[in-house]
Amino acid sequence: MVRLILVRHGQTRSNVHGLLDTGLPGPGLTPLGQEQAAALVDVLAGERIDRVVASPLTRTVETATPLVTATGLPLPTDEGLREILAGDLEMRSDRDSHLAYLDTVFAWAGGELAAEMPGRPESGAEFLARYDRAVEAALDGAEHVVCVSHGAAIRAWACARATNVDTGFARDHGLPNTGVVVLEREAADWRVVSWLDQRFETLDSDPTGSPLR
Repeated sequence: MVRLILVRHGQTRSNVHGLLDTGLPGPGLTPLGQEQAAALVDVLAGERIDRVVASPLTRTVETATPLVTATGLPLPTDEGLREILAGDLEMRSDRDSHLAYLDTVFAWAGGELAAEMPGRPESGAEFLARYDRAVEAALDGAEHVVCVSHGAAIRAWACARATNVDTGFARDHGLPNTGVVVLEREAADWRVVSWLDQRFETLDSDPTGSPLR
């Protein structure tokens, strides 16, 4: 069994202003974001960690840095872990743009890969394929891995690949900065073990994926 810990990056100024900011290299962390990154060391203190990988954006690298400093691990980056590209919605902050972005993201998560992000920066199949590749690369030779990534990408990929979480749950349960989703895989089946502070039963005992509070 492998254990995958997906962590959203710490706060940025784009987060503060509600901007759909998905470009490279992206903003760094705010002072609060730096505090959130430092706090991850204690949040994950009880976890065995074999490897830490981050997306190449500034905010994810800065978020992962205190953790790798504490564990003594290197910090490789993988382009596949970056945020879902916003296309024509890039740097927009209005409600309609946010809804259009999320509608597309969760259509992909639910298997509607023909849905198109405005401007078509990448397809649903391309997103899932590059995130799959990044996860498999991170797990190559390791069983307990932390990937520092981005909110929409984590929610969409976890929903698409885990057998015990549906799009309704993933859409209704956002990830705050440095929010953590833990998955485990046995054989070919991924399942969510915890989503923030909500724990899940095993697949056998809880086929609906209802969280334990």
